[in-house]
Amino acid sequence: MTGIDTYELVWLVIGLLVAGGITGMLAGLFGVGGGTVAVPILYELFRYLGVPEDVRMQLCIGTSLAIIVPTSIRSFYSHRSKGAIDLALLQSWAVPMVVGVIIGALIARYAPAELFKIIFVVVAGFTAIRLLFGKDNWHLGEVYPKKIIVKLVGGVIGVLASLMGIGGGQLSTLFMTFYKRPIHEAVATSSGVGVLISIPGALGYIYAGWPTAALYPDVAALQPPMTLGYVSLVGFLLFIPTSIYMAPVGAKLAHSLSRRKLEMAFGLFLTAICLRFLYSIFF
Repeated sequence: MTGIDTYELVWLVIGLLVAGGITGMLAGLFGVGGGTVAVPILYELFRYLGVPEDVRMQLCIGTSLAIIVPTSIRSFYSHRSKGAIDLALLQSWAVPMVVGVIIGALIARYAPAELFKIIFVVVAGFTAIRLLFGKDNWHLGEVYPKKIIVKLVGGVIGVLASLMGIGGGQLSTLFMTFYKRPIHEAVATSSGVGVLISIPGALGYIYAGWPTAALYPDVAALQPPMTLGYVSLVGFLLFIPTSIYMAPVGAKLAHSLSRRKLEMAFGLFLTAICLRFLYSIFF
């Protein structure tokens, strides 16, 4: 790439290493896969580097999905060895969820940047409301709805997660806990959801971003180096080591806080992200 000089490249490397560490710590602290944290951090970093607004959000989401791949696979095998995963639910979600991810990637190829921000704000905002004001008696029932409804939910989770750059864990956990499933079972099953979403999602964003590089060379020249479609390979490679290293630090901190304090902290964090993206949409 010719759109970034050596000085900016050095700052990109340093920024991604630091951002990966922050993402890992916050992911460990809040118990999320990292996409909800990685996307806003990558957004600010790419904004500083001058990545154009037309492709910035897509690049953040595609890179985030790629980052989630190795961690979600590792988490899935760990949870499966303990027998904590609801495999029946995961199997029923497999096909519709992958189809949903593909649909999301196709939308990403043509949709304006504002759409990704709006979806992120709506979903993250709803999650924040649930965390800040939700009650233990917020339930829809004790038995899952009909299979066709469950499959439809899986497809919707796939679309939304693909457009947000997340592994879908917070969405699937939200669904399962609404039907009184134990939180440990919901979290374990969500690790499998991350695998179903992140792999086709990352591949889909590589495909979705390819026309941009081919048809708009001026825009592509301003993207960070080693960009494959809407996935920054530099971001992928540099995020992972420090993220993995710092995740236990966040997890250790989480154990020193009460569940309610964690919920409040994450809810306020999501609220701040929503306000930041709303500001970027209207101003």
